[in-house]
Amino acid sequence: MATAKKWSQDVTEHSDAMDLEEGVFEQHDPKAIARSLKHSAEASHRRKSEPYQSAMSMLTFYVNRAGKNLPASQKKVLDNTKDELRKLFGRDTED
Repeated sequence: MATAKKWSQDVTEHSDAMDLEEGVFEQHDPKAIARSLKHSAEASHRRKSEPYQSAMSMLTFYVNRAGKNLPASQKKVLDNTKDELRKLFGRDTED
């Protein structure tokens, strides 16, 4: 019997929000992750909100769902990615 996928994995893989670069959240460079998320959000024709919100939402969703299984070093990378996303989109403060 095949192992059932978690609903969060299904959302990440088949979300209507945007198509993500494979392995984007496994990268270790916050700037590279932010650039990839920004590109995916701006290129998506299926997202339901502005590119910034879509990118930040996808990042937050991933951190919230995978967080307990992530090493502390990768959690820090992903937290720093939020700041990089804000810079890329010209946002000085959190929304």
